[in-house]
Amino acid sequence: MAASSRRQTARAVLALHPRSHADELGIDVARNTPAALYQWLLVSLLFSARIPATQAQKAAAALFGQGWRTPARMVASSWERRVAVLNRSGYARYDESAARYIGDTTGLLIQRYGGDLRRLRDAAGRDPAQERTRLKDFKGIGDVGADIFCREAQLAWEELYPFADRKALATASRLDLGDDAAALAALVELRDLPRLLSGLVRVGLHRQFDEVMRRAGCADRA
Repeated sequence: MAASSRRQTARAVLALHPRSHADELGIDVARNTPAALYQWLLVSLLFSARIPATQAQKAAAALFGQGWRTPARMVASSWERRVAVLNRSGYARYDESAARYIGDTTGLLIQRYGGDLRRLRDAAGRDPAQERTRLKDFKGIGDVGADIFCREAQLAWEELYPFADRKALATASRLDLGDDAAALAALVELRDLPRLLSGLVRVGLHRQFDEVMRRAGCADRA
């Protein structure tokens, strides 16, 4: 596929799914503030479970709606209250374990990094492999959670750029957009790369390959 056609396909993905999960939750990870990074870490944890993304996003919004947007506020909440909020928001299968993971993760973040993930970055020497290793020290964050975190964190942590997770790359390959992060980064501006990755994951999840190509074809004829 020609470079111009790949860019049109990428634009079609963004037109179909213009907002990332971070956008929809009002988390500006690019600001690189302790609160925004913490919130995205929690989203990464919640999205790691075998649960529909819509339910995980609803659960995150419910937790933030309680005012638990910083490590200090979260650690002041009780496990029972977190379970209740998660249960009401449709996270019922994993409410107890997720509530425990959130408490453990927040406690470790405060104990080891003073509640600031930027200190994790510094402790890792701004090395992407070391950052991932340290992220996976948090309960509930494995390879999938680390991928989700890095997808948005590359807006603030330049050493991660360009980053693309495996789920996004699987869809990108299906759409002939390339099979590595550099190929995808060449198609959009930095600020749009996380949105493209999130969109690709959604396209794959909802089997929207034909719809993307139809939209890309329409753009080609315009």
